[in-house]
Amino acid sequence: MGYHDALFNHRNLLLTHILGAAASGHKETTNAARVLLEEGGNAFDAALGAMCAACVCEPLLASLGGGGFLLAQPAHSEARVYDFFTQTPSVLQGELDFYPIQADFGTATQEFHIGMGSIAVPGVVAGLFAVHRAQCRLPMAKIIEPAVYLAREGVRLNALQKYISEILQPIIEATPEAQELAASMYVPGRSAEIGEVVNNPALADTLEALASHGPQWFYQGDPGQQLVQDCARKGGLITETDLGSYEVIVRKPVTAVSHGAQISINSPPSPGGCLVVFALSLLDKIGGEDVTWGGRKHAQALVRAMRAAGLVRKKHGLEAGLDNQTAKQILQPENLEEWHGFMRTGGLVSRGTTHLSVADVQGNLASLTLSNGEGSSYVLPGSGIMLNNMMGEEDLNPGGFHRLPPGQRLASMMSPAIVKLSDGGRIALGSGGSNRIRSAMLQVLINVLEFDMDLEQAVAAPRMHLEHDHLSVEAGFSDAAMDFLTQGWPEVERWPERNLYFGGVHAVAQLVGGEFRAAGDPRRGGSAVIAGLT
Repeated sequence: MGYHDALFNHRNLLLTHILGAAASGHKETTNAARVLLEEGGNAFDAALGAMCAACVCEPLLASLGGGGFLLAQPAHSEARVYDFFTQTPSVLQGELDFYPIQADFGTATQEFHIGMGSIAVPGVVAGLFAVHRAQCRLPMAKIIEPAVYLAREGVRLNALQKYISEILQPIIEATPEAQELAASMYVPGRSAEIGEVVNNPALADTLEALASHGPQWFYQGDPGQQLVQDCARKGGLITETDLGSYEVIVRKPVTAVSHGAQISINSPPSPGGCLVVFALSLLDKIGGEDVTWGGRKHAQALVRAMRAAGLVRKKHGLEAGLDNQTAKQILQPENLEEWHGFMRTGGLVSRGTTHLSVADVQGNLASLTLSNGEGSSYVLPGSGIMLNNMMGEEDLNPGGFHRLPPGQRLASMMSPAIVKLSDGGRIALGSGGSNRIRSAMLQVLINVLEFDMDLEQAVAAPRMHLEHDHLSVEAGFSDAAMDFLTQGWPEVERWPERNLYFGGVHAVAQLVGGEFRAAGDPRRGGSAVIAGLT
């Protein structure tokens, strides 16, 4: 029985006072947000509580040892990005514990590097407290309560989390500590089965200690000191200086108007938000044509926009990060008009993250994306936390591993966004999925803005993703579209069904008049709920 059901056994009754909506990658993560809305919290209380719950329920995607971004839209002030993503250590050389593993998605494989040398400076704990100070209403002890309950009492292993554990089995098996923790995927001596209850009581203790002592306990106290000592002994890079100097950065989001909607999205130095807006802007004019979803013209426009975004990323060297001046240059009307020519004439060529979105009745929206990479396999003793492997993510280290400047925020494709529709309705959305994030976001936005789909349809509709010259396509596009794609692309891979490879967009909307909608992506165990009281 989940935390929410244990405290509230009235969900089959009619809700008479709607308080908000939440969507995430796991039922219990969403339930944590609902609980906090129903106990008087705002969207930001609910988002932080859901983030902590995700670390219990989605442990190979989310961790207090990772990093993330929150795009916060308070009801009566400007939107802000809270950047608590991971950072490169201050020293990037030495004898490192650092080696590759292969993650097998079934239809594709991807290489990641793990070990102590793959750990970047974590930011989730700092982000938790920075957002709490600035935006929240409830005490921290109340915000963590759902996650603490879940970590102690346990969560039933669902099919998606079991599948993810199988994909990332090499990480789980890499160290005895990872096997013991097993990202809550194992019971002692064997692999847990679907439906079996798994827990993480050490993480419950850690969350309670954080609520009592604050973030300095994690960074300068016993956990931080243990991490520094283990890095020094076992081939890692994190130092006391790295943990002591880490700060959450508050930024203005990238903003743009496309398809009559105002879009706010993650800002530089992470390039993902800018690239999503760029590609979306290139598709702003396809509405003038006779375009049907899934048809040839739709597929042609999508793949060309994705290709253009990839070329812009390469042209401006965005793999290593993005500055505000370059972002403005990319999005200026003259540049977009030039790329519209590319859209007309052709241009064909002969990773672990989770997201949650919350809206409340006061008008606050929270869009939060969280990642642990795939996990380093290092478990901080006694904490229930597996640290990230961001220094081993090829997409975050385009010039080669351990070659970025020290003490630098890692760039990311993570793109939490908030969209104000032309009629005044608003949507909060984002996605997991490493470098598939921008294509997933682009397609959901186009589905809503161009094809007028409702939120659930837009999220569930089949997707494609272009990676260099390799095009992956989910089943559901027309024969004419597939004929066009197979003729124009040297490598087209057909996926027989929806797959977590294509990201996981979880979204909420507050419509004109105050009605709420919520949609969780079925590719990643999506769960959505409307919160309220009876």
